[in-house]
Amino acid sequence: MSHQVDSAILLIHCPNTKGVVAAVSKFIFDYKGNILEMDQHVDPDENHLFMRVRWDISQFEIPRDEIVDVFSNKVGIHFGMKWRFHFKDAKLKMALFVSKFSHCLYDILQRYKSKEWNVEIPLIISNHPNLEYIANQFDIPYYVIPITKENKIEQEAKELALLDEHKPDFIVLARYMQVLTENFINHYPSKIINIHHSSLPAFPGARPYHSAHRRGVKIIGATSHYVTTDLDAGPIIAQDVERVTHKDSVKDLIRKGKDLEKTVLSQAIWLQLQHKILPYKNKTTVF
Repeated sequence: MSHQVDSAILLIHCPNTKGVVAAVSKFIFDYKGNILEMDQHVDPDENHLFMRVRWDISQFEIPRDEIVDVFSNKVGIHFGMKWRFHFKDAKLKMALFVSKFSHCLYDILQRYKSKEWNVEIPLIISNHPNLEYIANQFDIPYYVIPITKENKIEQEAKELALLDEHKPDFIVLARYMQVLTENFINHYPSKIINIHHSSLPAFPGARPYHSAHRRGVKIIGATSHYVTTDLDAGPIIAQDVERVTHKDSVKDLIRKGKDLEKTVLSQAIWLQLQHKILPYKNKTTVF
């Protein structure tokens, strides 16, 4: 087994001014850190800098619980930075929301069970009991909270109470077929990941692949994004497409669509676990 380096990660964005990269590098060097990864991007339209750096902290001279404060005082405040700080070895908690579709859930739980991902799944929440047997197979608590238009506020309060109890780092909507309220979303800004077919907005509704098939579409796709109050229009994390032809039936489109949804959602989760996503306004920089 290869040696896992004890490392820290900074995700930074700030106005694009001279000396930012040099200052961050010098901070790490001055306290005996060793840079392992560094990537940056300047958005010329916004004149804004985005940056991700990971460095070896095995001999770092600042104690782990003081790194944020020292960085803020030495570098962050001077450049007007916004940043997120993470330790690479920290195991994140991921809450899952599902409805009746099982394909994304099975894919996520297989990756979790095989330890492909260094993640903890403390609970699964659903508005239907249909997938509880899957949660039982993986020994994960499953909570059924039915939602109607009349009880939505009350039931979301129950969901938020459960989340507050388990304190997940982020939430994944694995084909959860409910629209979250603004109140719910505001509890987890840039921490709720959704997946849907990319036939939106052209083919909305419950049978998008049927509508797409009738139009003779030539590509289908899937999009994973952070949830915002603007329905299905949050910052995009990952996307993929597959070409289809007149020979493909509706069943073929659905089958290929499910495959895309699984892989695109898993890609987004992987990027989240690696701390490689930096949201800004309604876009993401993915390192």
